[in-house]
Amino acid sequence: MDIRMKWVYRLGFLLLLFIVVYIFFKLQPIWVPVINVLWKMLIPFAVAGFITYLLHPVVENLHAKGLHRGIAVLIIYCLFFGGIGFAIYKGLPAIIHQLRDLSENAPAFAAQYRQWVDQVQDQTSRWPAGIQRQIDDGIIAVENTVDKLLAKMIMVLRGILSSIVTIAVIPFIAFYLLKDFNLMKKAAWYITPRTWRQPGKKFLLEVDQSLGSYIRGQLLVCLIIGLLASLSFWFAGMRYCLLLGSVVGVTNVIPYFGPLIGAVPAVIIAATISVKMVLVSLGIVFALQFLESNVISPLIVGKSLHMHPLLIMAALLAGGEIAGVAGLILAVPVMVTIRAAIIHAKDHFARIRHSEKEPATDEI
Repeated sequence: MDIRMKWVYRLGFLLLLFIVVYIFFKLQPIWVPVINVLWKMLIPFAVAGFITYLLHPVVENLHAKGLHRGIAVLIIYCLFFGGIGFAIYKGLPAIIHQLRDLSENAPAFAAQYRQWVDQVQDQTSRWPAGIQRQIDDGIIAVENTVDKLLAKMIMVLRGILSSIVTIAVIPFIAFYLLKDFNLMKKAAWYITPRTWRQPGKKFLLEVDQSLGSYIRGQLLVCLIIGLLASLSFWFAGMRYCLLLGSVVGVTNVIPYFGPLIGAVPAVIIAATISVKMVLVSLGIVFALQFLESNVISPLIVGKSLHMHPLLIMAALLAGGEIAGVAGLILAVPVMVTIRAAIIHAKDHFARIRHSEKEPATDEI
């Protein structure tokens, strides 16, 4: 009888769960707009929170040296957003001009590309049918990938332009988050249940020690590499040097694979000029990669992750497979967080086992 009742309860629970899920999906027209609104509201807070996370240690260092916290926040705030504003004021018109020039020359690039494709097909026409089919499939795959990438870039640009008001609010949110950081930390401390406070604090400190310096250092490295790439392309006489340098700098946020991804647009543009320019662009990218791996990153980032390169590569491959470019960017932070969680959980359960054994030891 007990076994039958257990099965009845289980079936009833499954039926109730099915009904709840069914109602949840039926009410989708109601809760989806609400979630979209909340998501749009949370984005500026998330971006401002990330900026606060980057700038907070600098503010704390200035405050520890005797500077008033409000003045320290104001100085860092003005330097950070003033620098971004100056970069946008000076760099955005040049990037827009280069994008316009690129769009105007796109038909010529497409015609030249089509000529290359025709030459490849003519030269491989006598090859076995299987190899020729694979070459054609590869060309089609490259074309589809480029089309999707351009479509995504256009969507991102449209999204940025349509969210200009939201973007304008971010500096103000970041200012108040920096100013009242300790107050919000105290509020989070009191909201958290007592049993979770110390373990949670220890876990967050472990994640911050590994991830915080890595993120700040990696962003600084990307900025340096982007500037060096733009200057190098400019000295080499490359077209769209600022645009290509920005791509190299942004993609450098992806460990190991980022420089290869960033080199693709530079090589494509260089191929429209000459073979010599292709070699020059490849030389610039490889030289920057060598400089970044052996000089810049060890000085700025160091070995803050304490993770084997093979583990990082595995995380990047998994992230790219799951979420594409976003997965490549978030793979390392997620892996660091998971690693810290596993270590923290292991220590936590070890302490529990140790505390359970202590009474028996005392009795003996």
